[in-house]
Amino acid sequence: MAFDVQTATAWITASEAVVKANEARLTGLDAAIGDGDHGANMARGLAAALANIAEKEPATPGDVLVAAGRGIVAKTGGASGPLYGTAFRRAGKALGDATEATAEQVGDALEAALTAIKELGGAAEGDKTMVDGLAPAVAAFRQAVADGGDLASASVAAADAAEAGLAATVPLQARKGRASYLGARSVGHEDPGAASLALILRALAEVTA
Repeated sequence: MAFDVQTATAWITASEAVVKANEARLTGLDAAIGDGDHGANMARGLAAALANIAEKEPATPGDVLVAAGRGIVAKTGGASGPLYGTAFRRAGKALGDATEATAEQVGDALEAALTAIKELGGAAEGDKTMVDGLAPAVAAFRQAVADGGDLASASVAAADAAEAGLAATVPLQARKGRASYLGARSVGHEDPGAASLALILRALAEVTA
């Protein structure tokens, strides 16, 4: 399967649906160590992403992701808006003008998203943020492609790694974001950003299957 306009749009559509279905769970995770608004913010942001895609009628998969990012930035509150919005826009720009991106190019786009999030949020692996899900996901995606895997198998590898990364945030003490204010009390909880990231990457795996 090629990563084209239809696939990119399907990814954002599936992401919106799964985040909406898990809105209460994401809100609960955020209520434990944050502001308690991550679920609502992400649901609103991804709905705005879909609306912006429909309005712009993008010609390339890169344009789809840029449009999604702009929609997210415009409507998502908290730190999630700038982080996810910048990540999607940077991923879209990494794809350039290609009408069909290869698995390797999608890996480059995911890498660009990770770099954007690290630059904007200043987080590294181990800080109990979405980076703890995305960094291993990007590495797994790239390794799968290097081993001869296609877009579908690489996306599954990325989603599996993101979910493992999410689980690994539980024993961590937060060092970034509002959760860091809790100190040791942030230990024992999944990071909400890593949780939404895992949902979004599982959506990619499902639409490329």
